[in-house]
Amino acid sequence: MPDEAIRDLARAPEDALKDLNAARFRLKALLLRNDLRYTGRANWSAEHLRWLARLVFPTPAQQILFQEYMRTVTERTELLQRLEAELCARARPWHFYPVVEALQALRGVQFTVAITAIAELGDLTRFDNPRQLMSYLGLTPSEYSSGDRRRLGGITKSGNGHARRVLIEAGKAYRHRAKVSEQIQARQQQLPKAVCDIAWRAQVRLCGRHRRLLARGKHPNTVAAAIARELAAFMWAIARIHPGRHSTPSRSARPGASP
Repeated sequence: MPDEAIRDLARAPEDALKDLNAARFRLKALLLRNDLRYTGRANWSAEHLRWLARLVFPTPAQQILFQEYMRTVTERTELLQRLEAELCARARPWHFYPVVEALQALRGVQFTVAITAIAELGDLTRFDNPRQLMSYLGLTPSEYSSGDRRRLGGITKSGNGHARRVLIEAGKAYRHRAKVSEQIQARQQQLPKAVCDIAWRAQVRLCGRHRRLLARGKHPNTVAAAIARELAAFMWAIARIHPGRHSTPSRSARPGASP
């Protein structure tokens, strides 16, 4: 099925990123054991990579190990880039692609977040209301009741873990003040005004809520989950009004078919 194929492909970059981070961690550990420290920000930028290329270890054995670790990082980076490019190409003829584009009007919801959410959840409007979607994602607080006492705990973490993880990561983007950046403007350029209006209301509400929750002493992870819960509601609202949500796949518009 086309939907299942897109879902499998959408999960692949996440696996590749885990492998890449593990390879980078091993390389950094080797550098620290040899007291080799980058003075700038070690963010794998072009300058950081040039510094790594100039390193010389005291023994041939260590130099070989370093080169193998660097080779692994390079291979994992290239694999991640290939998978992301393939996902972009295969997603364009997908019948849910208009909704994927519309969701990117939201702050923190880049292509990877949007395609993962829709690939995992399908038509968001199959949920009668946002609370059903929140519950399905496992983002609602757990409840412990005894007699007249009612206590709320952490999120239930039931339902789809892939979609929940990307939404929590997206929720961290609201820690800054509300602002329509150049990247968001570019993503909103061809979208209906109603979608952009929802995205702006989401920014104003969620940025303010993020700030208030932190001021109350909530843990950043708890705040990110709370923001993700409300972000899911705004995604549901966009899916409801976007005209492309009712489109159905044709024989020539399936992932893998010739355009």
